[in-house]
Amino acid sequence: MEQPRGKTGWTEVTEPGPGRPGFGASDRRPRAAALRLLSTMTQAEIKLCSLLLQEHFGEIVEKIGVHLIRTGSQPLRVIAHDTGTSLDQVKKALCVLIQHNLVIYQVHKRGVVEYEAQCSRVLRMLRYPRYIYTAKTLYSDTGELIVEELLLNGKMTMSAVVKKVADRLTETMEDGKTMDYAEVSNTFVRLADTHFVQRCPFVPATENSDPGPPPPAPTLVINEKDMYLVPKLSLIGKGKRRRSSDEDATGEPKAKRPKHTADNKEPIPDDGIYWQANLDRFHQHFRDQGIVSAVANRMDQTSSEIVRTMLRMSEITTPSNAPFTQPLSSNEIFRSLPVGYNISKQVLDQYLTLLADDPLEFVGKSGDSGGGMYVINLHKALGSLATATLESVVQERFGSRCARIFRLVLQKKHLEQKQVEDFAMIPAKEAKDMLYKMLSENFISLQEIPKTPDHAPSRTFYLYTVNILSAARMLLHRCYKSIANLIERRQFETKENKRLLEKSQRVEAIIASMQATGAEEAQLQEIEEMITAPERQQLETLKRNVNKLDASEIQVDETIFLLESYIESTMKRQ
Repeated sequence: MEQPRGKTGWTEVTEPGPGRPGFGASDRRPRAAALRLLSTMTQAEIKLCSLLLQEHFGEIVEKIGVHLIRTGSQPLRVIAHDTGTSLDQVKKALCVLIQHNLVIYQVHKRGVVEYEAQCSRVLRMLRYPRYIYTAKTLYSDTGELIVEELLLNGKMTMSAVVKKVADRLTETMEDGKTMDYAEVSNTFVRLADTHFVQRCPFVPATENSDPGPPPPAPTLVINEKDMYLVPKLSLIGKGKRRRSSDEDATGEPKAKRPKHTADNKEPIPDDGIYWQANLDRFHQHFRDQGIVSAVANRMDQTSSEIVRTMLRMSEITTPSNAPFTQPLSSNEIFRSLPVGYNISKQVLDQYLTLLADDPLEFVGKSGDSGGGMYVINLHKALGSLATATLESVVQERFGSRCARIFRLVLQKKHLEQKQVEDFAMIPAKEAKDMLYKMLSENFISLQEIPKTPDHAPSRTFYLYTVNILSAARMLLHRCYKSIANLIERRQFETKENKRLLEKSQRVEAIIASMQATGAEEAQLQEIEEMITAPERQQLETLKRNVNKLDASEIQVDETIFLLESYIESTMKRQ
């Protein structure tokens, strides 16, 4: 997705003044391997961040961003010196990065402003297409374009978003039809009400009115109660179509247009109130969708609809990082079920009891008032989804027999090699090969329990176990490497066919301009023939390959989201 490379708003903000678990203590090699894994994981993330920044913002912003990711927080002049970039270019790059929430700054006691890159936020750029598609699914084309504009520009005022989206929607409509500002405003309000968009922190009025010397950098604040409060705007108007460069929207030539001065420029009604996409809320929606889908696969559609209703009822009241949803009574759930589900209260209670008794424990009972109080155990749900992902990867990578051993070790927690052979009913030689293969790939780990302090092998139990957290981290690292490889391959494919793509674009532009002037079919056919049959076939192959790579990126990112959510949830509980 193409991102803006230029300098956008809020420039004043950037202007400163002058031991891996599961291994025994005696085994050094697995520990060294774990340390290497952690260090290379960082390298994989840095490489992916570099590719994303370069693709979205260009070389200078990528250079500054990666430097900050590698070194941590640094002041402006040190960044300029270390990167060999001019102060002005560094300021512009930081402006872009702060505008898109990829860099934060902090004022230290001596008045020095230090900038720090947000590596995790850079990696969220992978998910931009998914955020936009979700907005389209929930709020149609208008919601899609609102979220797209906010992601493309980082931060925007509501009035600017409404006008831009109305213009873009009008462009796609038939002649004579336009999109009303009020309709776009209504969709924006709905997005704010459901917390998909939120206000940005702002400079308080007291700081601007302070008679003393200005601070090295402004302090931004936000009141949590106002984060989703939409300003009352009376935006009256309709979207405008783009005209030719010689005429304005009213059809008047440029020469006849009156010149506007700065004095008669209308004040922006919501000046200073900037909005951004709330990515945590999108992640909450993705997590909820994953839980609903898992329940539907395990049980049936009605069970998944009950879980969906519970999640929908608590989506605003439950924080995105909470381990449980808010308790809901059976009566509340019954009243909130969709109109199409004509199930009785008795049947609902049976379903809730069935969900609460399920071994996966997605739904738990927290009390008996109101017909029974129920919660969704979000942490356990994420753990089950991450475990299912690991099982799937083991099956695809090593085959069904390895997957059987992996599930067995997961279920029994700790097993000796002989026990694995007996329980899995696999010959000793094959079981040993499979266990060592998964051990070498870090899917399972070996725990030593010595009988004596000297750790003599003859007097030590060796137990195989699955450390889900450590395996999830290892798989996450591999996913980062996979996405980086996919992006590099896509860039290589495009670069190899650069001339052909440029030629195709020129031909399409000529055809479009000729169609606008009412050219005959024969003339259009003649222009189309400028691209030969072999070239057309090459373009089709390129398009097919790029589409496959794009689809693979999105699929790998779905795995990344599940693993990241599980790791984050687990770390908060420890």
